[in-house]
Amino acid sequence: MTQNAIPSSDYGRPRARRLVHMAFVYACLVALTLFILLPLGWMITAALKPDNVPVFTFPPEWFPTEYFNFGTFVEALTQPNEPYLRFAANSLLLASINIVGAVLSNSLIAYAFARLEFRGKNVLFAIVLATMLLPAPVLLIPQFLLFFNIGWYGTVDGFPAGYLPLTVPAFTGNPFFIFLLRQYMRTIPKELDEAARIDGAGFWTIYWRIVLPLSVPALVVIGVFTFLGVWNDFFGPLLYLDDQNWFT
Repeated sequence: MTQNAIPSSDYGRPRARRLVHMAFVYACLVALTLFILLPLGWMITAALKPDNVPVFTFPPEWFPTEYFNFGTFVEALTQPNEPYLRFAANSLLLASINIVGAVLSNSLIAYAFARLEFRGKNVLFAIVLATMLLPAPVLLIPQFLLFFNIGWYGTVDGFPAGYLPLTVPAFTGNPFFIFLLRQYMRTIPKELDEAARIDGAGFWTIYWRIVLPLSVPALVVIGVFTFLGVWNDFFGPLLYLDDQNWFT
C-alpha cells in the first residue's frame, strides 16, 4: 500500500505565509512607533535651536537636522533666578514621601478589607468607594481653608509648612488604590494565612511577611501612579507654597 507523496514545496507554504504576516505586522508597528515619536522629535529639534531661529517652521522639522545648540539646556539648568535643579529635587522629595505614604496606608487598609473579617466591612468599603464620586474641585476650597486655619500654609520659621498638605493626605489612603489593592490581595490564597497562623503568626506578621511581598506588582503600580501625580501636580504647590526655595 502506497501513500501519495506531498511535494516538499507545500511544507514551506504555511511557513512563508507566517513570515509574510509577521513582516507586515512588524512593519505596521514600526510605522506606528515612528508616528508616535514625531512630537518627541519635534520637541528635541525645538530645544536645540538657538534663540534667533524660529521654532515653528513650514514644513516642520520633525527631527534635528541642522542645529545642535546644547547651550540652551545649560542655560536652563544654571538660571540663578529659576533654579531648575532645586525645583526638581523638591519634586523628588515630595514624590518620595507620597510614595511611602501611599504604599503603607493603602496596603494596610486594603489588607483589612481583603483578609480580615469584621462587622460592617462591606458597608465601609462601599463608603470608601463612594468618596470617588466627589470631584476634586468640590473639595478644593474646604481643604484649603482647613489647612490654612491649622497653619499648614507657606513657610513658618524656615520650615515649609506648605509641604504638609501635599504629603500628609498620602498617609490617609486613596479610594482607587484601596480598591486596586483589595482586589489584588483577594487573589492571594488564604491557605497561606491559615498556615502562618498555625505557626503562630499574627495579623501584622501575615501582612508584613506574606501579603505585602506577594502584592509587589500592585504596589509598583501604585508607586508609579503616585509619582506621576505628584510630579505633574502644578496647582497644589502653587496654592500652598510661597517661598521660591521650596517650589517644585
